[in-house]
Amino acid sequence: MEEKFNLNQLLQKPIAMMTGEELCFLITKSVESTEKATSPIAPKGNYYGIEGIARVFGCSVPTANRIKKSGIIDKAITQIGRKIVVDADLALSLAKESGGIHIKE
Repeated sequence: MEEKFNLNQLLQKPIAMMTGEELCFLITKSVESTEKATSPIAPKGNYYGIEGIARVFGCSVPTANRIKKSGIIDKAITQIGRKIVVDADLALSLAKESGGIHIKE
């Protein structure tokens, strides 16, 4: 698709002087660049601690603590003393099966 607008020229132009089409073009380009920059919530592998659970589910640490205490992902957690190891794939599949945790995708 041929671009009608020069991105650098539009970035220098005040918004009040833009047409609706120019503004939509800028917004679309901005959304495309942020979508490319974002990574998936949790790549495969093991995560450690409550912070690891928070990374897997894309939530805050207190919410991750509630998820752990709920028992839904107990099969994915190995805990020896204070050390917690979480299998990300298993935790996500258990959460989807239970339906009690809404996962951002």
